[in-house]
Amino acid sequence: MPNANSDHNAQTAPDQATLILGERQFQFPVIEGSEQERAIDISYLRAETGHITLDQGYGNTGSCQSAITFIDGDRGILRYRGIPIEQFADYPHFTEVALLLILGRLPSETELEDFSADLTRYAFLDEGMKHQFEGFPRSAPPMAILSAMINSLSCFHTELHELEDEREFLHTAAHIISKIRTIAAFAFRHSRGLPYIYPDPALRYVQNLLHMMLSQPYHQHVCPDIVRKALNLIFILHADHEQNCSTSTVRMVGSSGANLFASVAAGVCALWGPLHGGANVEVLSMLEQIHEGNLTPEEYVKLAKDKNSKVRLMGFGHRVYKNFDPRAQMLAKVAEELVPKLSGDDPLLEIARRLEDIALTDSYFVERQLYPNVDFYSGIILRAIGIPTNMFTVMFAIGRLPGWIAHWWEQNQTAGTRIARPRQIYTGETRTDYLPMEDRA
Repeated sequence: MPNANSDHNAQTAPDQATLILGERQFQFPVIEGSEQERAIDISYLRAETGHITLDQGYGNTGSCQSAITFIDGDRGILRYRGIPIEQFADYPHFTEVALLLILGRLPSETELEDFSADLTRYAFLDEGMKHQFEGFPRSAPPMAILSAMINSLSCFHTELHELEDEREFLHTAAHIISKIRTIAAFAFRHSRGLPYIYPDPALRYVQNLLHMMLSQPYHQHVCPDIVRKALNLIFILHADHEQNCSTSTVRMVGSSGANLFASVAAGVCALWGPLHGGANVEVLSMLEQIHEGNLTPEEYVKLAKDKNSKVRLMGFGHRVYKNFDPRAQMLAKVAEELVPKLSGDDPLLEIARRLEDIALTDSYFVERQLYPNVDFYSGIILRAIGIPTNMFTVMFAIGRLPGWIAHWWEQNQTAGTRIARPRQIYTGETRTDYLPMEDRA
């Protein structure tokens, strides 16, 4: 177990870092990941020095060691279990990628067939759950319903709370990954006052989701192959992204010993925030504002650069990527192929193209490393498929679910995992006394 060593000599060993506090020196181990990422292990900082670190937003704090996803934001690299994200463009099979993240390796043919069979078997909701949708007003945000109903799953499947081995875990993962589609589709249908459409065992993952959302009684929605591939790829590109806000939330809740249903439901709540999962809605709103306001992309960019303007250029820049976002490049190609076939000459796509061209050549954006991110094109694609904007973040949640599950299990299987308990620097009143009401000013 790593430990800090106080009052050693001033020379820091290659695998140690020295902290100087007044006249005392403390040494802490330096650890290195498989991609040469380096970190100073300060697990015993407070015990050894009486100090903590302060890192607003955790931008420089590693909360765990993980073998799931690697990101190099400076070079625009994203890999799932070591596989570059670009290699999934020609094999848009979300179920296989989900199993890759969860198992830690590419599945065998038998493993994939068994998992796919479980997804088909577990797609139906208990009929008692179906009636719960009636308790929500039609105006209820779909993400609120999604979180609530995932929590409700834990009531109907109490046998899945305690997972003893990998086999039980895989069955539970299949339950949630399958049923989240049905919950999402029912939430959408409820908001429109439409009858619920049950899962079709003959359909694959994406087709079944769109069937439940878009079919009508006696008239089944047929998913074109180009749409199947596009939505599969959107799910794949959102499947995991290291220690983002929602994934960190899942791990924090899970660290308390909370079951997988409760932990994932908490992740949905974190993803709901407009600074996280709702960004593509903001992009689409911006494009519509430009189009309906008869603004040119050049005029909008000029407003975005004006410090006195409240206009913001949405879909550019990323907390991690200081180079291009590889996911954005992949979705740009999909948009170019899919949108004209489904929507014809879409003015929003034309505006997006021009905004990207301007931002990539304008020194203002280049110097600030504001490259298009994954949200820039995903909303345009979802809109062309027929997904309403209030369901965009739900689509994000469906895609991100395998990553959440993989992180929950990885943490669950890591020896020595402790409940997450960040520290703080208190800035409130010092000791004061209670005053009776008559003595208060």
